[in-house]
Amino acid sequence: MAGKKADLNFETAIEQLEEIAKELEKGDLDLETSVSKFEEGMKLSKECNELLENAEKRITILLKEGDNLKEEKFEQEEE
Repeated sequence: MAGKKADLNFETAIEQLEEIAKELEKGDLDLETSVSKFEEGMKLSKECNELLENAEKRITILLKEGDNLKEEKFEQEEE
């Protein structure tokens, strides 16, 4: 995993998460290594979620009003 969270981008985190999943799916790791990999994967998953949430907060929508463009914040619909 990357040394600093700030250095981690979404694509890198997803690649690392996929690699961990492949290692765990093989089933040839000892218990301690499996638990460690699982914990690492959970941390990466949480960081990916945070990165997505932060990106979502920055998304804006451009709406055309006459000859001008108006910028509005993206609002996610609640399920």
